[in-house]
Amino acid sequence: MSYLLALDTEPMEAKSLDALPEGEGWQFEPKWDGFRCLVFKAGQDVDLRAKSGKSLSRYFPEMVDAVRGAKADNFVLDGELTVPIGDTLSFGALQDRVHPAASRIKKLSVETPGLLILFDCLATAKTGSLMEAPLTKRRIELERVMTGLGRAHRARLTPLTHDPAKARHWLDDTRGALDGVVAKRVAESYEPGKRAMVKVKRLRSADCVVGGFRYVKGSRQVGSLLLGLYNGDGTLDHVGFTSAISNAERPALTAKLEAIKGGQGFTGNAPGGPSRWGTEGSADWQPLRTELVVEITYDQVTDGRFRHGTMLRRWRPDKAPKQCTREQLQQELRPSLVAEQLDLGG
Repeated sequence: MSYLLALDTEPMEAKSLDALPEGEGWQFEPKWDGFRCLVFKAGQDVDLRAKSGKSLSRYFPEMVDAVRGAKADNFVLDGELTVPIGDTLSFGALQDRVHPAASRIKKLSVETPGLLILFDCLATAKTGSLMEAPLTKRRIELERVMTGLGRAHRARLTPLTHDPAKARHWLDDTRGALDGVVAKRVAESYEPGKRAMVKVKRLRSADCVVGGFRYVKGSRQVGSLLLGLYNGDGTLDHVGFTSAISNAERPALTAKLEAIKGGQGFTGNAPGGPSRWGTEGSADWQPLRTELVVEITYDQVTDGRFRHGTMLRRWRPDKAPKQCTREQLQQELRPSLVAEQLDLGG
């Protein structure tokens, strides 16, 4: 039996906006913090495909078994692959599942099993391809397929609302496990690979010490600032970077940084090689005297670090470096909201 759609089908993507769209005809859903995943089932054959097109099946054998056990024989679904820890979701635990050792994967599949949060249906044996169907019909078919997955199969149907006020509540009040809110046109078809949806992320800010910097590869101009926050022991931990520096700013900023080179830099966790949270280029970095403070904006924190590169908002000469502590990264998680939306309690 062959899959209803090609395994290289690309998921529909979203363009970023600063605010939720207004007007009629929008459906809003939480943007969950996980791996985007297309779920293919044809009889007993199952494949989980990441947005990159690579298979995730070997890393999540318990999810393959769960999909294989669904009542429906043939379908293609779109969703987010996550790992719940307690009453919230853990991106760090999700990353840990992508491991080269089969024994490690098997162990984690029992200790930290995954959860599929499903939000679209691309094809079923009953309907064939639903690519041209409106979202309203695709949602009906998704709910029908979901009746055969159920709680025991570690799958959830994502909540939705047509009320912008409730969507803003998700955006403003549910933090950490939510990556933002996605808005979709209810009458539109599924467009693989196109940015046909809208996503709005909730950005937060933090004041950080500039503990070091890296040069642009092959240049003597600053390429990125290395950011630090003081931990409870009073030492400075490296927590991420920002490369949001314009070409016009580089010469003056390079001179400013080179004037304070040679300090201790990071006295706690220090930068190593290129980070898995970004591509900073060379592993070489220049330590600085801890005199400069910047305010940055960021979207997510994983294991005490900014997951992605941050945006440089402004310099803070009015802020003392010692005031830049890890307490700023407390994400004020409201796990009860997450548990309520996904029914994680039982």
